[in-house]
Amino acid sequence: MDAKKELQNYKNIVDRKLAEYFAKRIKQAKELDALAVQSAKNVRDLTLAGGKRLRAAFMYWGYKAVGGKEDDKIIEASMSIELTHIFLLIHDDIIDRDSFRHGVPAMHKVYEKMAKRLYLKKDPEHFGNSMAIIVGDMAAAAGNEIIFNSRFTPEKILKALAKLQDIVSVTVTGEMMDVVLEARGKASEKEIRKVHENKTAKYTIEGPLHLGALLAGAKGKVLEDLSAYSVPVGIAFQVQDDILGVFGNEKKLGKPVCSDLREGKQTLLIVKALELGSASDRKLINRLLGNKNITAEEIENFREVLKKTGSLAYSQDLAKSLVEKGKKALEKSAASKDAKDFMIGIADYIVNREV
Repeated sequence: MDAKKELQNYKNIVDRKLAEYFAKRIKQAKELDALAVQSAKNVRDLTLAGGKRLRAAFMYWGYKAVGGKEDDKIIEASMSIELTHIFLLIHDDIIDRDSFRHGVPAMHKVYEKMAKRLYLKKDPEHFGNSMAIIVGDMAAAAGNEIIFNSRFTPEKILKALAKLQDIVSVTVTGEMMDVVLEARGKASEKEIRKVHENKTAKYTIEGPLHLGALLAGAKGKVLEDLSAYSVPVGIAFQVQDDILGVFGNEKKLGKPVCSDLREGKQTLLIVKALELGSASDRKLINRLLGNKNITAEEIENFREVLKKTGSLAYSQDLAKSLVEKGKKALEKSAASKDAKDFMIGIADYIVNREV
């Protein structure tokens, strides 16, 4: 199986379903008021602007891994994790002060622009953040609603809804840890990996796989087997994401390179460079960390330090070893062959991707 092609095919299917879903949401919102209509359109535009639909695909393959057969039902239900994802991204962009997501203005920037145009006496930044928080909450409610209205049995729906709340709780814990480490200005590798486990692995891979498996009626050992694959591969996903955030193409990323550096975030790349670098290397990193006005030349200098200290190579090697660990765990599981093929292929894609 060509996992990357399979992921693209699933994205095409889910994007069509999402477009249909938002058309209904916008029609329903017209019964409320213009603000509700506009907010639904804004969530639609951000959701459909980009994204690989990786979480929705993992939800589908979690379902198929344990023998689920009703494809139409799980495809519809898998939209839930994408709306949950958008809710978390909207809030995350406020926290990180990011201006763009998927190559379009972040939600708080959309409403900030509205304030500058219509509400001249208001603080546009505060208005933008306030509205984005509310709209993010609306997207979260939509994610729950999709599972609640899915065509599975009430027992399976309740288990999936409980799991979705657990996913959000763990992700929020990871987000809090991330914010605290940034405020503290230092972190250990162990702390960074714990953030990656809670904020990425359990939300991007383990959570969606479990959601799909639960909707197929799974429990016990099979969920543990999926976790043994998910956690190391999910940490590898975030490590690779951080590498791309520094060395990737800005147009492909859909957001500025080195945004983590500008925000003063503690990443594995930075932690290892500080640990392995010289006094002058550490001085450069500490001078740039949290600097909102980094120049192109300073970005290149930062990249060189990551290469010279071995931080980049260490992070790349760690991502590869974690992916291998996850693949070996998956091979021992009782998951279906097609699901294994997809998950192994996606694990390789994650660690080798350019965006």
